[in-house]
Amino acid sequence: MNPGLKILLSPIAFTYGVITLLRNRLYDGGFLKVTRFDTHTIGVGNLSVGGAGKTPLVEYLIKLLKQEEPKLATLSRGYKRKTSGFLIADENSTAEDIGDEPLIYKYKYNVKVAVDGNRVNGVKKLTTTDDAPKVILLDDVFQHRAIRCGLNIVVSDYNNLYFNDTMLPAGTLREFKSGIVRADVIVITKTPDRTSPVDIRNILKDVNPKAHQQVFFSYLKHGELYSINNINDKIDTLNDLFRFRIISFAGIANAQPMVNYLKEYAADVKHLPFSDHHDFSIKDLEDIERYYNSFEGGNKILVTTEKDLMRLKNKHIWQIAQRMNIYVLPVEVTFKDKEEEFNQVILKYVRANRIYHQKYT
Repeated sequence: MNPGLKILLSPIAFTYGVITLLRNRLYDGGFLKVTRFDTHTIGVGNLSVGGAGKTPLVEYLIKLLKQEEPKLATLSRGYKRKTSGFLIADENSTAEDIGDEPLIYKYKYNVKVAVDGNRVNGVKKLTTTDDAPKVILLDDVFQHRAIRCGLNIVVSDYNNLYFNDTMLPAGTLREFKSGIVRADVIVITKTPDRTSPVDIRNILKDVNPKAHQQVFFSYLKHGELYSINNINDKIDTLNDLFRFRIISFAGIANAQPMVNYLKEYAADVKHLPFSDHHDFSIKDLEDIERYYNSFEGGNKILVTTEKDLMRLKNKHIWQIAQRMNIYVLPVEVTFKDKEEEFNQVILKYVRANRIYHQKYT
């Protein structure tokens, strides 16, 4: 952001911060109702807006917890869905019904997926259904103070760390950085592979975790490109991607990690940006196809993300997307040498008696 504009917006940002602070104080003081549940609830959220890497982390937790507890569910608000109220996803659900991120969880992992803007109501509904889940993952819930999750995980992008940020609209923070004290686990996401131990120690000093908090650094790991028409039609990144020219497109908050990765291996990369959670239209796809066709010669492909794939599956554009030479670049989270330590934090909570955990942690 332009420094001059940032200064002009600072009074608005401060006012917004004070409002959120007062709201938090009302919850902390018991003036506004906070609901706790006997069911194990794990919240994943952040202090800022934008793509901090919540979705890959939720996917990581799903894969970890499915081995421990088959009765697992996710609950999101279903951002930009065209439905309202509480809804449980089924095999016919689309991004228009439940949102692109919840559809990823349903499409890839076949867990119980629910959406509800009111998280308290959503958990109540889930826990009173047949085959009620024993563990619920709540996506983007940190500012939803009406519910108190049993374990709160907060993510912060390495490239936009919360302690260097400012309040909206001068920055990207949803609340003052002091709100981090409510977190049980802090995950610094999108850590560069070449980050040195000195860099890690300096960040830990700035985080200055409290006695009840643990801090982890996660890294993005990209998978093999696969065709939207056949998941088994893949391109070997190391051995074959250098042969291709790529036109990438994405409607996500931060596509730069994807673009940087592709540029590292492909012969040439052009990128077409769209707004976060963009609803693709017929015209959008026709424009992308026209741009793709303007490049002469073969060995060219279109590349997008799994979130965008969920939105491309909407019935009014899916047939058009299928005729295009589109590949998907999947991404997942890894914790490198701290993976087992992170896993044990999560599993210890899930295995513990909820009342015991609440009293002694």
